[in-house]
Parts: sequence; structure tokens; C-alpha cells
Amino acid sequence: MKKFSIASIPQKPLLRGRFTKEADERAQKFSASHPVDRALYRQDIRGSAAHATMLRSIGILNQKELNSILKGLDQILKEIESGNFIFQDSLEDIHIHIESRLTALIGDTGAKLHTGRSRNDQVAFDFRLYCREISLHVIEHLDLLTLVLLRKAKEHENILIPGYTHLQQAQVIRAAHHFLAYIEMFERDRSRLWDASLRMNECPLGVGAIAGTGLGNLRAKLAAKLDFLRPTSNSLDTVSDRDFALELLFSISMIALHLSRFCEEIVIWFSSEFSMIELGEAWCTGSSLMPQKKNPDMAELIRGKTGRFLGNLVNLYTTMKALPLAYNRDMQEDKESVFDSVQQIQNTLTVFTGMMETLRFKEDILSRQKNDFMLATDVAEFLVKKGLPFRKAHTITSTLVRLAAEQEKCLKDMDIKTLKTLSPLFDNSFYTLLNFEKSADAKTTYGGTALKEVRRQIKQFETLFRKRGSQKS
Repeated sequence: MKKFSIASIPQKPLLRGRFTKEADERAQKFSASHPVDRALYRQDIRGSAAHATMLRSIGILNQKELNSILKGLDQILKEIESGNFIFQDSLEDIHIHIESRLTALIGDTGAKLHTGRSRNDQVAFDFRLYCREISLHVIEHLDLLTLVLLRKAKEHENILIPGYTHLQQAQVIRAAHHFLAYIEMFERDRSRLWDASLRMNECPLGVGAIAGTGLGNLRAKLAAKLDFLRPTSNSLDTVSDRDFALELLFSISMIALHLSRFCEEIVIWFSSEFSMIELGEAWCTGSSLMPQKKNPDMAELIRGKTGRFLGNLVNLYTTMKALPLAYNRDMQEDKESVFDSVQQIQNTLTVFTGMMETLRFKEDILSRQKNDFMLATDVAEFLVKKGLPFRKAHTITSTLVRLAAEQEKCLKDMDIKTLKTLSPLFDNSFYTLLNFEKSADAKTTYGGTALKEVRRQIKQFETLFRKRGSQKS
């Protein structure tokens, strides 16, 4: 197919109607947004087709003209997707490119398409529809990840690991409990995206540039035709609103934050000093100099991208913070940040999910742990159960830990005589208390790390995911 160029059309540029001088070439290049917003061509063509149908309903177009427009739009779609459409800076954005090509194809009928609409409501529609669609795509990526994490939780429900606060060993937990904690985070991320997509489900088309139009009110029908819940309620707000893009960027940045936290732990656990986990070689790299290295580079790269996601959010937030109503050209800067974050989060989730499929905790982790100080809370609770106030039990246990540390001993190596000097409530049952599995299984509170409770959490998510799966099918 021969490539089409709009440059050959002998017509005055669409946006130069009142001007006698041509735009400076440097200004054209500076203001052109089509290198970025051409990504919205499908949404723009879909909205244009629906708008043409509305114009037919109010008598602006006859059926023959409508058919001609729809056929022309379909041809333009094919030209863009086949790579046979040439973009140029004299036509600023995707909207003008499509309208110019349509007019070249079908003549003056193409020039009727813009009746009753503005690029302001066009771009608001295109961008909102894109954000709504992409929110659901990101949710699909999150669903794949949470399924992998749930499987990992089931595989590791009997493996005990140190739980940390301040990066110091705190209490023993089940590895499954750790996976479940991140499922909770990603479920909140999913909920944010879903909620945001519902607010995106209002159709901007038909509000014109700022005040609406005087050509008939079919906005509700237009919204329904485009699978929106309702039309937007205020024309001023509609053309100047980018909350939906900010919400998407915020939701994505939260996903990135949670991924980064997990990757930070993976990097630490994978180090020789911790040596708590293994990762598949396909997700690691070596060193150009040191032959022994096996580096968790994917986790580091994912952690490193967090600043990029946050930067994109701050970029759009700063652009919008001082804009008066209604549309301002500053808002042309709204898309690049979103497009970048969307692409990066989908790639990041894909890589993270693949890496997680290969992660496993080393089962001998706690057998190599010589320090049973993680059981100190259990010791304090042992004294509490014998009637001692917790604050006194805490002080006694702290003293016991200090004495053991000074003697370079574990708690289980402290003799009963020493224990009795701290409190007469100590007896030989103290030694049977010092068991990692018993400690974990004692945490039976709702949401705790006891095996019974972990299995309840797993079952709860399995039920939820099955329900979602049946709803999709």
C-alpha cells in the first residue's frame, strides 16, 4: 500500500483560520503533540464514530454521509495500524491528523464531523477512555501476580523464617505469612485501580470546548453507546479534569512502592550474609569481572524504577496545580507521564511475577539460626500467664536476654538457677517453651502467623480468586 501524506493537500491548516501568517516551523515542532498522543488513535476513531452517529440523530448528517464517515474512519484505522500513515508537525495532534485524512478521503462530509465538538472534549474522552481501559489491564497483571504469590504461600506454609522490625530479628513467622502480607498490599492496589476506573466511567463527549453545544442533547445516548455509565455532569469540569490520570498515576506508584519493598527484601535475603532464598538463574546476572557473582539484578531494577513512577506522578500533579478553568495548553503534558508509567508498570509486573515463580525459601533457615532471642516475647507471655504484670515480665525477660548475650549463650542454654534469680515463676517448662514452631502456632489471633490462621487466609483468597475467575468467564 502506498504511504499517505497529508502534506500534499492544498488547504489552510485547520487551526490557522483567523491568522494571516503561517506558524513558525520551530513553534510547530515545539507544540506538536502527535509523537505522544498518536497512541490514542483507536480511542479517537471510536469516539469520532460515535459522535458521527449522534450527528445523524440530530439531522446534521444524513445516512449516506454517516456511512461515508464510518467507512473513512475504518480506512484510517487500517492505515495507522499498518504503518502507512505519515504524521507531520504541521498537524499538531492525532485529532487533526485523523480529521484531515478523513476530509481528504471523503471531501466536505469529513469536515462536518467536528460539528458540536472541540478538541477539548475529544482529548478528554480519548484520554479518559484510555485510562479506564488500561486500569483494567493493570488489574489483570496484578491478578496474575497474586495467584503466583498465593501458590508460593501454600508451598511455604510450613517453613518458618525470621520476621524483622528495624531489620533486626523480631519474632518467628511462617514464610507463607510473608507472601500473604504482600497479597494484601496488591489487593489494595487492585481496589484503588478498580475504584478509579469507576470514576473514569463518565463520558466527556458532547460538552464542546467549555460550555456545551446548542445542537441537541444526546449525551446520555452517546455515553451508553460508548459503554460509559453516564455523561459527565459539568462542561467546565469535564474539559479541565485530569483527576482520573492522577489517580491512575498514584495507583501505579503505589504498586511500584509495594514491589520495591518486596524487592528490597529479596536483595537482602539473597545476600551471602542472609542466604535465606534462592532465585532462578534466568532472573539473575553475573559480573563482568568477578566469576562467582550471582546478582539479583531484576529485583534491583524494579526497586530502581520506583523513583520514575513517583516522578511521573509529581510531574502531572505540578502541571495541574495552578491551572484556572477551563482547558489550558499546559495540559498537553498530561499524557507522556501516564504512557510511560503504564508501559513500565506492565513490564515491571511481568518481570516480577516471573521472578517470583522461581523464588523459594531455604528450608534449613531456622535450623542454622543459633539465636533464639526471637522467642523473648514468648518468654514474657509465659510469665504473664503465671500472673506477672506484663511490664514486669518484659523487664525480667530483657534482663535474661542481656545476660545471655553477655555470656554469648542462647536462651535455651541459660541454667534454671540463673532463671530463678530473675523470677521464682521460672521452672523447667521454660525449656519446652523455646520452640520456633510452637511460637508461630501460638499466634492464633485473626490475621496471625499460626498455621491454622495462615491456612484460613489462604482459603479466603482462594475463594475470592475463584469467584473472580468465574465472573470473568
